[in-house]
Amino acid sequence: MKLHVNGIEVEVQVDGSTPLLWVLRDHLNLTGTKFGCGMAQCGACTVHVDHQPIRSCVTPVSAAQGREVTTIEGLGEGLHPVQQAWVDHSVPQCGFCQSGQVMSTVALLLSIPSPTVDEVDAALSGNLCRCCTYPRIRRAVRAAAIRMQEEGGETE
Repeated sequence: MKLHVNGIEVEVQVDGSTPLLWVLRDHLNLTGTKFGCGMAQCGACTVHVDHQPIRSCVTPVSAAQGREVTTIEGLGEGLHPVQQAWVDHSVPQCGFCQSGQVMSTVALLLSIPSPTVDEVDAALSGNLCRCCTYPRIRRAVRAAAIRMQEEGGETE
């Protein structure tokens, strides 16, 4: 099966029903995407398919065939503005949920460049943080939105 992941075409020999998460982690060694609950409830496994956030733990790899898959590793060279905002605002504690949080935030800011607090909360409501750093996450999203607007809108 051919996939387009982080701008590169790759071929994997897997059953089409295999969750995309396991193909990314086990076959392509892209381990930034995490396994959390396995039921699309926590958001740790969030990646983008055609620039939309999806839960890779419940998405069969066959659904990604012929589409653009972006993982946290594919956000670009160096730190993406959202990742830099996470650092600047000391968001991570354990770090487990952070790739999913970042990927959901990037998708949000690409669709709504200057989101309200309610829009941020709605967009990230499915991304759980066991360390409860939500106030820092909100500040980081706001800072990333400003940085991305100053840079002319960062894309994947």
